[in-house]
Amino acid sequence: MIVSIHNHVITRQSRFSVTHDSHKTWTLHVTGVLEEDRGHYMCQVNTAPMISQTGYLQVVVPPNIVDKASSKSNIVVREKENVTLKCRGDGFPAPQIKWRREDSKPIETSDGRKVHQVDGPTLRVRQVSRTHMGAYLCIATNGVPPSVSKRITLDVEFAPQMHVPNQLVGAPLGTEVHLECFVEAHPRAITYWEYRDAMVMNTSRVTTHTLEDNYKIHMVLNIRNLQEGDFGMYKCISKNSIAETDGSITLNKDDHTYQTRPGRKNSQRKHDMESSRRLEEEKEEEERRREEDRRRNQERERKRLEHDYKRGHRNEQATRVTHAPAGVSGGGSLLATPLAASCLLAYMIALFLYH
Repeated sequence: MIVSIHNHVITRQSRFSVTHDSHKTWTLHVTGVLEEDRGHYMCQVNTAPMISQTGYLQVVVPPNIVDKASSKSNIVVREKENVTLKCRGDGFPAPQIKWRREDSKPIETSDGRKVHQVDGPTLRVRQVSRTHMGAYLCIATNGVPPSVSKRITLDVEFAPQMHVPNQLVGAPLGTEVHLECFVEAHPRAITYWEYRDAMVMNTSRVTTHTLEDNYKIHMVLNIRNLQEGDFGMYKCISKNSIAETDGSITLNKDDHTYQTRPGRKNSQRKHDMESSRRLEEEKEEEERRREEDRRRNQERERKRLEHDYKRGHRNEQATRVTHAPAGVSGGGSLLATPLAASCLLAYMIALFLYH
């Protein structure tokens, strides 16, 4: 196509113009360059012989993302399903497509690897889980500024799952207790507490609150100044559009105070109870040993008194027989003396045992 002859523009394009300087320098001007302007241009001088010079006009186009050929801005799938995210770009040169997570976390690929970037127009994830949930950025670059991106949000739906760290809690009257339940659910779940088949409402002593982080929910029930009517079973309930689940916590009265507090381990409580039990057993064993020693001492003392009595009785009897007056019967004296001694011995033994 002939664009111009001398300083006269032949083509019907207002974007083209020609200038010259003293019939020596000729310049072709193109304004509002379009892709169709890309190609070779030749400047020809009709001399004999004819001479010419050729140049190439390269028209570059910044990258662009074609929405109609790409995934929607929000994709919702059920857990354990497969999902494919698509992103198509155009421009000149042809743009390169890469995927990143908006929160800078690594992307879990179908083969189990964790990478910070995935190259290519498609991102495939098999057996999608709740950890894949989030915003993904499709970024197109071709060296011509500016780069462009599209944000695609991946929502993974799953039924509520409940975790109760302490299902049995003990606390004494008049103290404060904290009951906790942890929930994971998407779509967002409704959570509340029940006690004796009735919803727990906030009062001056009883308060409930929740802490949410993405699909995770931390449920807390605080009860101050515990009273008799506060003990029993509490239920933490969570429900969303897919299903409903609950967990139970039994609150018992503990006069010896081993209240379960957040962060305190059950192993510590068991260790303390075991130590107390061992101390009680050691005390009982010491009392048994003392009682046995006392009985042995009493038995030795009784035998000693009995031995001394028998020995003194024999000596006294021999003395009385030797010195009895002639012609007088000593039967009465000999009978009375052993009886008195026996009574004395019994009295001494009974007095010793009493003390």
